[in-house]
This record gives sequence, C-alpha cells and structure tokens, in this order.
Amino acid sequence: MIRIILIGFMGAGKTTVGKALSQSLGLPFYDLDWYIEDRYRKTISQLFAEKGEEGFRKIEKDILNEVAEFEDVIISCGGGTPCFFDNMDYMNRQAQTIYLKASPEVLYRHLKMGKVERPLLKDKTEAEMKQFIRDMLKTREPFYSRAQYTLNVNLLENYDKIKDSVRLLRELLNI
Repeated sequence: MIRIILIGFMGAGKTTVGKALSQSLGLPFYDLDWYIEDRYRKTISQLFAEKGEEGFRKIEKDILNEVAEFEDVIISCGGGTPCFFDNMDYMNRQAQTIYLKASPEVLYRHLKMGKVERPLLKDKTEAEMKQFIRDMLKTREPFYSRAQYTLNVNLLENYDKIKDSVRLLRELLNI
C-alpha cells in the first residue's frame, strides 16, 4: 500500500507535483481543499468567511482524518493543515509525508497571480504579501520540517522541472 501526503506553504506546488506524481504512479490524487469544497459545496474562501479560521481548521482536520485512511493514494494538504491540532503527527503515522520546500521569493511569485483565491492573502498589498509569506513561513516551518522527507521545489518553473521533481520523489521514496 502506498499513501503519500504532500505538505508545504501555499503556492509551493503541492497540487501540481501531486497530480504529476499520481499520474506517474497510476494512483488517485486528492487535493484536501478540493475535497472539502466538494463535500461542503462551498469554496474554501466561503468556509473561512462563514466559520472563521478556527471553524475551517476543524473541518479540515475531520476531512484529513477521512482521506488519510484511503489506500494507494497521493494527497496534497492546504498550507496550514500540518500546523493545527495533532495533524502533523497523524499524517506521519498514516503516510509518507513530504515537505515541498520553497523560498519566500518563489512562493511570492507563485502566489501573486492567484491571491484573490487565497483567503489569507486577499486585500494585501505587494509589500504586505511578501511580509506575510516570510512571517507565516517562519511560524509554519517547525511543523513542515517534521515531515519524513523534504524536497526543494524552488525550480518548479516548467513541465521538465516538474518531471524532475517527480523522479526525485520516486527515488526518495524508493517507489
């Protein structure tokens, strides 16, 4: 049985790498945020607005506990998932966990295009967004670094680099 959970800051490429890895291994891929949206028939932004971050994080934990029971699966989590409750310990018990690590500069470049869709980034100026990424990364890094594996994804700029990352992941996991 293969169960892999990808973690990292928003914009690190968890969904992109997760999809490519699932295709490479012939396994289903679940993006935790998409799964939550499908289950609740609301966007993450709507859930954040209605329930606040605390309410959303409880939903996220419950759905994580459901999806992480699936077998032969690749799962990508939201950037905050590992940082709440006992989620990181739970993920490490349930699966092989991989931290997709990117620099604040790379994260900013990836996020500036889609900031409207990110509840924690909307309404931030460029300077505020850059500072937010640095501050949140500093806060979240201790959780992310508890993953069993770390893959630097600073160079996920094109399809060949994504393929290289999948190859490196397969070597790292020996699959």
